[in-house]
Amino acid sequence: MTATKDLIATKPFSPIVVIPVYNHGDAIGTMVDGVCKHDVHCLLVDDGSEPRCAGVLDAISASHPEQVSLLRLADNRGKGHAVMAGFREAARLGYTHALQIDADGQHDPADIPGFLAEARMHRDAVICGCPIFDASVPKVRLYGRYATHVWVWINTLSFDIRDAMCGYRVYPLAPTLTLMDTVKLGARMDFDTDILVRLYWRGVAVRNRETRVTYPLDGISHFRLWRDNLRISRMHATLFFGMLVRLPMLVSRKWRRT
Repeated sequence: MTATKDLIATKPFSPIVVIPVYNHGDAIGTMVDGVCKHDVHCLLVDDGSEPRCAGVLDAISASHPEQVSLLRLADNRGKGHAVMAGFREAARLGYTHALQIDADGQHDPADIPGFLAEARMHRDAVICGCPIFDASVPKVRLYGRYATHVWVWINTLSFDIRDAMCGYRVYPLAPTLTLMDTVKLGARMDFDTDILVRLYWRGVAVRNRETRVTYPLDGISHFRLWRDNLRISRMHATLFFGMLVRLPMLVSRKWRRT
């Protein structure tokens, strides 16, 4: 894998779209159609979906053989696990960057060219979606995000990450794979925040890009209020103690930038 990461870092910019899918059979076709308009390859990661959705994914990949690949995981292990499996497959296929987008229709594929253009200009940075919500956003989800925002600002000693929960972002694969190989990351709803903070700690720049968000096309959410909030709370506590260990480095970085 080290040789693969070194090769990725020296290759011309080559992006792929990675979509983790778990029982979003009603929405994923529309999402894939939107992605395919932008002349970029799409990797669907089936995170152990039920047979009906699995059949939809088979049909989509068969009908778009030049633009869509399908990676099937044996059982459901969470969004983060599926995304990381997609990153490893993207690296194996020779891509340098992965644009992560959700399967449920909340993200607008029309914004893909802007994300990829910024990633091309800033190859070593994460291009992180910063949501512009419409009236469809559940208020409990909207207000709940602010607790995570505050913890992220504490754990990075900065306001550089405007929104650590949006799953619409572009990752440079070389540093991302290095992180994945050395740290156990959150495998479910804690993934998006966990990986972003840890990449920031390692000096990977984060560039925020506004994007429209609508909740959601097929009405399915896999967020489990108690289970996932507990998991996210544990993650914030772990990151906080990790921040304390890195406090001298973070303070030094902050002073160098002022």
